[in-house]
Amino acid sequence: MSPDFSKGLVPAVVQNADTGKVLMLGYLDEESWTRTRETGRAWFHSRERGLWEKGATSGNTMEVVELRLDCDLDAVLMRVRPAGPACHTGAESCFFNRPG
Repeated sequence: MSPDFSKGLVPAVVQNADTGKVLMLGYLDEESWTRTRETGRAWFHSRERGLWEKGATSGNTMEVVELRLDCDLDAVLMRVRPAGPACHTGAESCFFNRPG
């Protein structure tokens, strides 16, 4: 079973498989979904960068432990073991800003 890519990119919530902490939100197209499944590492699609592997330049890769699809097949939960911080700022998670 695969996500429904008929409407374009599919959001992927990335969660630390060991702690349950939400690390980031990425987007998948069919190619990044296939690469993720084939390699066991997190791949995403960016409108600016196209296909990219998380951590390919920084070394902060993500080993994919489990993939889950939501009930409508239009979102993915990616459970990972990160090899470093998820955020480009160096933070463990991209979700550290509080609305104010």
